[in-house]
Amino acid sequence: MTRNPIALAFVILSALGLTGCLANDTERGLVGAAGGAVIADATGGSPLTGAVIGGAAGYFCRDLRVPGCVE
Repeated sequence: MTRNPIALAFVILSALGLTGCLANDTERGLVGAAGGAVIADATGGSPLTGAVIGGAAGYFCRDLRVPGCVE
């Protein structure tokens, strides 16, 4: 399967958008993983890869000082 960088960027940005308003890293990570899996599947990617990327993005978005994610 060919990797589409635009779809991957979409997964990452969407996961970050979904995780911005939750209370702690664990909640953001879980929602990011779920969102990443759904978006990756919808764009033809691997749901497992999407879950890993989305979960990591959600969990670390506060540490990376993503706007809307900083408590």
